[in-house]
This record gives sequence, structure tokens and C-alpha cells, in this order.
Amino acid sequence: MFSTFAASPDDALDQDTFLFEHAHNDLLSMPMSHESVHLKGQAPGTVPITGLNSLIYGHYSESTTSSSNAHDLSEPYGGYISGRDERDGSASSGHMNGYERSHAPSPLYYPHPLRNSRVNGPPNGHYYNAAIHMNSTAPTFHTTHGTTPVQPIAPPNANTNPSNTDFPIAQSVDNLNGASNTELPMAQSVDNRNGGSKTSLIPERTHSQESSNAHRVVTSNHKVSEFKANSSIPAALSWSEFARQCILAAESSRLNPFALHPGEYRLLRDHITQAQVTIYLNIRNAILRLWTRNPLLVVTIEEAAGCAREKRHFNLAQVAYFWLLRNGYINFGCVHVPNTTSAPPRSKAKNNGRRTVIVIGAGMAGLGCARHLEGLFTQLSDHWTTTGEQPPKVIVLEARPRVGGRVYSHPLRDQTGSNLPAGHRCTAEMGAQIVTGFEHGNPLNAIIRGQLGIPYHGLRDNTILYDYDGTIVERSQDLLVEKLYNDVLERASVYRHKPTAQRTVEGDRNLILFGRDPSDTPGATIATLENSPTPLPANAKTPASTTEEKPSTGVEKLAGRAYQLSAGFNPNISAAEAVQNMGWRLRPGAPTGQSLDLDPITKSLEYPTLGQTMDDGIKQYQNLIEMKPRDLRLLSWHHANLEYANAASVNQLSLSGWDQDIGNEFEGEHTEIIGGYQQVPRGLWQCPGKLDVRFNSVVRAIHHKDESRGFGKAVKVECNSGEVFEADQLVITTPLGVLKSGSITFQPPLPDWKQSVIERMGFGLLNKVILVYEEAFWEPDRDMFGLLNEAEHQASLNPDDYSARRGRFYLFWNCIKTSGKPTLVALMAGEAAHYAETSTDDHLIHEVTDRLDEMFAPNMVPLPSEAIVTRWSKDPFARGSYSYVGPKTQAGDYDVMARPHGSLHFAGEATCGTHPATVHGAYLSGLRVAAEVVQTMIGPIEIPSPLVEKKAKVDIPVPSFNPTPKRKTDTVPIQQDSDIMPDEDYEASIIGAILNEIGERPIKPGRAGINPFLLFTKDQWYICKKECDEARRTATGGAEAKASKTEIRTAIGLKWRTASAAVRQPYVNQTQNAKEDAAANAATYKERVATWDTNAVRIRQEYIQKHPPPAGTEAQMLNSRTAIELGAEKRPRRI
Repeated sequence: MFSTFAASPDDALDQDTFLFEHAHNDLLSMPMSHESVHLKGQAPGTVPITGLNSLIYGHYSESTTSSSNAHDLSEPYGGYISGRDERDGSASSGHMNGYERSHAPSPLYYPHPLRNSRVNGPPNGHYYNAAIHMNSTAPTFHTTHGTTPVQPIAPPNANTNPSNTDFPIAQSVDNLNGASNTELPMAQSVDNRNGGSKTSLIPERTHSQESSNAHRVVTSNHKVSEFKANSSIPAALSWSEFARQCILAAESSRLNPFALHPGEYRLLRDHITQAQVTIYLNIRNAILRLWTRNPLLVVTIEEAAGCAREKRHFNLAQVAYFWLLRNGYINFGCVHVPNTTSAPPRSKAKNNGRRTVIVIGAGMAGLGCARHLEGLFTQLSDHWTTTGEQPPKVIVLEARPRVGGRVYSHPLRDQTGSNLPAGHRCTAEMGAQIVTGFEHGNPLNAIIRGQLGIPYHGLRDNTILYDYDGTIVERSQDLLVEKLYNDVLERASVYRHKPTAQRTVEGDRNLILFGRDPSDTPGATIATLENSPTPLPANAKTPASTTEEKPSTGVEKLAGRAYQLSAGFNPNISAAEAVQNMGWRLRPGAPTGQSLDLDPITKSLEYPTLGQTMDDGIKQYQNLIEMKPRDLRLLSWHHANLEYANAASVNQLSLSGWDQDIGNEFEGEHTEIIGGYQQVPRGLWQCPGKLDVRFNSVVRAIHHKDESRGFGKAVKVECNSGEVFEADQLVITTPLGVLKSGSITFQPPLPDWKQSVIERMGFGLLNKVILVYEEAFWEPDRDMFGLLNEAEHQASLNPDDYSARRGRFYLFWNCIKTSGKPTLVALMAGEAAHYAETSTDDHLIHEVTDRLDEMFAPNMVPLPSEAIVTRWSKDPFARGSYSYVGPKTQAGDYDVMARPHGSLHFAGEATCGTHPATVHGAYLSGLRVAAEVVQTMIGPIEIPSPLVEKKAKVDIPVPSFNPTPKRKTDTVPIQQDSDIMPDEDYEASIIGAILNEIGERPIKPGRAGINPFLLFTKDQWYICKKECDEARRTATGGAEAKASKTEIRTAIGLKWRTASAAVRQPYVNQTQNAKEDAAANAATYKERVATWDTNAVRIRQEYIQKHPPPAGTEAQMLNSRTAIELGAEKRPRRI
């Protein structure tokens, strides 16, 4: 698969002696031995900072090298692991690469009041520390009243408890097959381990911890737990701030905070009412808040129950918890899961052996699946032990002598002179290289920044382009051509498959925004409402389910460029007008109303492709504007950039589905891992305990049970070595290229529906030429630079002449800051990737050196001291790079790839339709399959009956309606004599008198909730809808075809962006007037409220004097205030 240039034999890729020999453990990136993990501290002068700061609020890498070291395991003591909730207002600062900077508040440890099972410290005597202390000072925990220093707990090797067994943080174990059962938890709370009382670290005040709120229940995991309502809701936060954090946590977990996930909808539709949907979503979002704020600690069922406001809703909390747990939204990754598994009762003990799950492949999908399965089997262990079984075991079979699969960081031959922090080796990325944004739901955020604390480098969008002759392309021309390319791309997007809408249920958005639960009155379930024969009024929105459209717009960020992927273009703007707006000049005599017609090319082909369609559009634009050869080279460079993203020529990409994952892109800057991306799969393998990975296990055949076969276990796996493994469930994470090659035999063969999708889907190729030098001859602070390629026929104006060469060394990554050595990585995309497979190393090295010579003339570019060429299609365990949507691929094929067949389950990036061809997509597929396997073994989540208990009539809560309420004063139970209760009719009479005389209490004015674009949208909606409907009918040929709301919004946005100043100005004026009115209204608000309150008190007193209340309640009536009088039922309205 790889070849090296000017390297010693020991540097050859996949050599056991280099990768796994004990003598080289000091070179490993994390660094790690085969059987243990040792996370070394940072280099002297660099203060480690917690990675938890960035989990939600963003990170602190301003296009510089970043280190989010969540823990330092190199020292035996001296710190504390962060706890669940951070204290508001605390802050800390640190140094990164010699520069001091501040960052988000550091989440310190505050024990949860219900974590009684962990007050005696970590199990098995494991200790580790997180370097939350700065500059060797004692850790200080901030409270709301000041600071309280906490003394460090004695290290394991101290003589405080000689009976405890010391646990060495780093050790070397040479057995690759898992003889050692040593576990290394990555993080857990560090409490007093010797006594019954735990060390207080200023527990976070909870909303309510009275014993009356305790509720002893049996969970669906058959465990008896004590739940307390509100115990996981900090009282110090206002409801609005708490809601904001919960909403942000849901969005950071790839979930809609205001609607059920389709999986939740299917689970709950027969059991939940419309009002309870909002309650459930509030609980679910609050559970996610606990996890995202500290992924070093598992969220427990007790904490989840504490997210419920009332004990009646504990069952809702349980369902939300187990759904999030099973599906990998919480408690995933390298998190230590306390083992509470009890031995099966002797009376129920079974002798038919322990169940086994085998995972084929130790890449990100396989490791992610195996790690999550082990966590689920531990947390759900009672499902097996109560029936007399042990929880299943997980075995991973890996063909290579290493983990990572297509994530592989090759150690460079020369490790001297490294500029990396101590303990990190110099590497080059053979496969995956870029983390495409941590924000908006990337699960690698929690693993890389929150759990493993791996340093990374933020990439800057500072790409420059060199022409084929070495001259720099002017930025103005570069931008001009990029606009044209995006225009053609948008016009081709008209032919995209319309995303399939999924049914779901929305909660009350306003209540969720303010962190409120609705009044939970009995009502019909969602399913009942959906099946109701009663017709809805015209244009009425059903109170039950709705459809949630998949995103149809997005931005593809590649090599510092952003490609707008929208649902279409503005049909009212002709191509000639659009190209003039970009800054191009029309040819003399070109008609100003001329537009592009892509229908002929798309209808002439049985399987139209993106490349053919776009090239036809470019040729039509050549009739309107004068393009020069450099313009064609620039357009071809953008083609090469898309070919890099898809690992295939644009002429092989399906026109209708090539970007079927649109709208799922993560946010935040792209980054590279310092010291090697392979640290991530190594961490999943080793932390918190070593997974049972069997290396060098090349699978030859899979025998799976069907109706005609009757051997004991459901699956038998045969390896080339002759070993045979039996399993109850099998997870196959082999790359799509391996399945296409047929190197694994299935007996009986896979069904036609599975085999046909394997054949239809594309599996592409991307290769690299890695160049290592003694000194950098390029700009060391520029992260990447591009290179244009000449056509096969020099100065050609035919786009077809550029396809063969455009991807050759089209982009260079500068990896000085991540590899530790002056290193360039040249990409070979599209047809050039296949060219690299057939060319010799010597030819490629001299060719790229000649190109660099022209780019950096007059300086002489030397030959590299070390070079590596990847050839992924020749790797028998990959057969290529990653999947793409080929011309024959059908809509939904990624989901078909993911569908299980009996006891066979499929994972890998080619099964993740929302994030294909990515490391995080592979990992997410592993989480999905883990949930699938567990459901196959123990069934779906049990829904308690009743799901929500009926409300019992107890002491009447009198709400306190502070305009800016805090949770601790929102509901105060008032003990009242049952014979002296307020008369509601009497109160209503008082309110009637007040309202008749002075009207309603003034409403606090909100901010002006309009902007020019919203006003413009209101005026243009139906106009754009009509235009988009016509465009859709024209594109599809369907007389009844209609545009989606997303397409209409996109068209309106485009129309607004291209509107003249004269068109925009009236809307700007309306907005300004509204803001001025709101400001004037706010200026007199306090005075009007004070006057109204005074008059309301006066009217109440006068009414009581004229109409005395029932005996004994006069004082109560005089001092009473209703919600109307306090304005608590009024929300600030938008002006």
C-alpha cells in the first residue's frame, strides 16, 4: 500500500518491529505501548489546560496550535478530575506555545448529591489527575462566596493505606492478544476512598433536595435507585440560562432541541401526549447538558431523573436516559464506566456459555462499536445477570498488526529535531488527516478535546494558488472564477434528489426556550391524534406529528474554500445578468437575457454525472463571456477540490445524489492532530481499559445461520490462519472496497438487496505524496497552497482536456506544526490518484520536485530526505479510500448498506448517509450498530405503564412571579389550612374590577424582533413560491411538482442578496422605525408599571372593603397577588 523513498527498511509501513517493538515505545504519539496507554505531560513551559472548556462554548485555537489537555497522567498526584457542572463566572488562563491566553471557564469538580455509590473513590484503587492547577499552584475551587482551597488527595503510592494495590499509570505489556486485563480509567471523581463521609468540594446547590422529593424506583435496568426531582438542575441559574444551555447541548449532540428524533417519535408516539412531548424534550435536553459539560464522567440514571421537575415524570426521564445511552448520545468514547455487574443468581445460572459479539475491523467504526458495546453491556448488565447470564463479551478481529484502519500516522524515520511537545512522535498522515470542525455535534469533540486531551492545530483559510508555471494567481481573478464555479454548481443542484422527510413531533418552542414545562393535563396520545378521523380546519397545523425535512442547503469547506450547496438559483436572474453581477464582462453582442439550459445534457445520459453537467454549463458560459486558459485551469482546480472530497472524478459522481449528505456539515475551523490522527483510534482501543483486539486476523469466510442451517452459534468466522471464532452477533466494519472485492466469502451468500447495493455504490481513491525536508523553503505559517495544472493540450479552452491532470499535486498541506518536521503532503485527486498507483516512486518524486522548483524559483528545491507514496487501492484491507455516490447509486443506498441481515450488522463510513467518507461518520456508524446489537439481544426500550402518573392533589403551589425569576423562587409550597383556601370566584371578581378600571398590566417591551430580511420574506414568499414551483415542474417534468420550503427560502435569500439598494431601503427604514418605537416604549415602561401596580393595590383594597370575603380570609385576600397583577403570564413581545 505504501512505498518509501530514501528510507531504511525498518521504516517500511506496517512493520511490527517499528510499530510495536517495546524499544520504540518512547516514539509513540500519545505515547502508548501495545497494551497500555501513557499520556505524557506537555513540554516544559506549556501549562496543560482542560479540554472541557471547549465542549460547547467553542475552543481557544485562533488558527494557532492548540492543546486541550484534559488530564495529565504522567504524575502520580497533584490534581482533581473535573466534575459535572462548572461554576459560572470562574475563569482560568494558560499558555500554549509560549503565548498566554484566556479561555472558557474551567469546569471544576462538584460531586453530585446522588452519587453515593462513588463516595468511596474510584474502583480498584485507580487514581489519576487532571491538570486543572496552573503553574504548580494548589488547586482552588471557586464558590459563589469566595475561594476555598482543597488539599490534594494522597497518591496511590503514599502510605496512607498500605492494603491498597498501587496501579502503575504507564506500563509495557508485550502480549498483543489481550492476556492482560489491566484497565486504565481515563477519568472519574476522586473522593475520600477510606471513610464513609466524602470530602466536600462545594457541591452545587440543587433546586430541591428535600427528602420529600426522594422517590425509590426500580429502573428498566432492574436496579433500585433513589431519585430526586430537580436534583440535576442548578438553582443558581435562571430558567432562561438553563434552557439556553440545554438547547445548546442538544444542538451539540446532533439533535433538534424542539422536536423528537424520529427514533424517539417511533418509540413514544403510542404513549405520550402533546404536552408531555415538551416535558420529555426538556428532560432529554437537560440530560445532554450534563454530558456535554463533562464527558469525562458518565451520566447516571439518578442524575437523569434529577432533570425531571416532578417525580411524576421520572419514567419520562428513564426513557430519555436509556434512549440517549443506547444510541450513543451520552456515555460514549473513552469514558470510564463503573462496573456494578453482580454475579448471576445460582438458581438461575446457565451453563450454555457466555454470549459473544465479534467486530471485524479495528478502525474507527469497529473500535467505536466495540467500546460502546462494552459500556452498554456494563451499564445494562442486569438484563443478563437477572436471567442467569454474564454480560456478553466483545472480540475485535483486525487484519493488520495495528489499529486505525484508514487512519494511520506513519512515524518518520528521523525523530530528531522535532518541534512537537515532549512525548509526541514525528508522523505523517497516510489516510485521514483533517477534523472537519468540532462544533454542532461532532462526536470527536468529546473524545479528542474532552476525554483524551489531544493537542491539535487550527487551520487557517489562507490558501494561495500557483499557476502551472509557478506564478501566483491574483486573488481577484481567483475569487472571480470561484463565483462562477459556485454559480454553475448551484444550477446543477436543481437536479438533486429531494430529501425524504421524516415524521416527528415538535414540542412547544416558546416553553422550551424559557425552560418551562406545560400544564400536564390528561389528553390523547400522539398516535390517537394522528389517527383521528376528525378533519382539521383548512391551513391548520396538526397538534400531533409533523414532517421534518432534511437539510437541502449547506456549505462544503475544502482546502480553505467554501462551496455553496443550495437547492437551486434565482430563476428571475438570467445567466448573463448573474455573470455580470459577479464582475465578468459579456462578449460583444451576447444577449443580456441569455441563461443556461442544462436539460439537454442531463436527459441525453442514462446516468448523468456532476462533471458532465457542470462542464456543459461552463461551455455555455464560454458563449457569454471570454474565458482564458488560466480561467479554465482555475475551474479545473475547483473540480479537483471536489474530487478530493469525494475520492472520485467529478465525471463519476451522481448528478442527483453526489451531495446527499448536504446540510450535515459540522461547524468550526478545520484542524489537524499534533503528533498523528492515529492517537484517536489508539485512545479508543486503550482507554479506559484495553479492548480485546486480535491482530493479524485476516477474515476469509463468514458462515451465518439461516433457516436451513442449525449450528450452535449464529455466526462462525474463519481466518486465514485457520482460527475459527463463533459469535451470537457479528459486526462487519470492513471497507466497502473489501466487500466489493469479494475477498470475504459469505455462506450462505448475502441476499440480492445487500449485494446489489454493494455493487451500486462507489468506492473511490485518494493518494498522497509525503515529502520530508531538512529545512522549509515555503512559508511556514501558511497551512496550504494550491497548484494549477495545464491541460493535456496546452492552453486548451475545452474543459474536457483538463480531467486527466487537474488533480496532480493540486494541493500541498504544510504539516510543520503537526508532524514535527518540515513536511509537505501533496494530494493526488481524481484521475491523478490512479496515476500515482501506476507510477514509480522515483518518477513521482522528481515530478513534484520540478513543480516545486517552478513555484519557489529562483530558490533551488532539494530532493526530500524522506518520501512516502500511498497506494490505497493496493492495500488488500482497504481497496481504496472512501465511498462516494456513483452514477448508479440510488437515493437511500447508504441506509440500505446500514441495514442488518439476520445476525450480521454493518458499520463503517459507507453506512453513514449523513456523514459519509469521514472519520466521524465511521465512528457514528459504530455507535449506531452498537445500539442495534443491544436491541437485538435484549429488545427495545421498555416503556413503563403508566408513562406519566396522574397528578395527585397536594399543597397548592403559589408561584412567585419575579420578572427575572430564579429557579429557587419559582415555586414555593405554601402550607395552608384546608378550611381557609382562596375563593377563585372571589379572586376573579377582584381581577375583573381591576381590569375594568385600569386595563391590563403594561407588558415589558422586548427587543425589536424584526429585521429587513424578514419583512422582505413576508412580502416575497408567495411570489418566490410560484416561481420555484414553476422551476420544479420544469426540472422534473411533473405537472404537480412543488418546491419545498427550503427551496423557497433559498430563492428568497438569493433574491435579497442580489437586490439593489433601492429595493432594500424601505425594509431597512421599517426596521429602524420599529427599533425607535421599541426604545421609546422601553423608556416609559417602569413608570407605567409602577403607576399600574399602585392603582391595582388600591382597587383591591377598595373592593374588599365594599365586598368582604368569607370569614377568616380577609388578610390573605389583601396580601394576595394574582398572576395577572404581577404580569407573570405575559412574555415580552417582539415589537
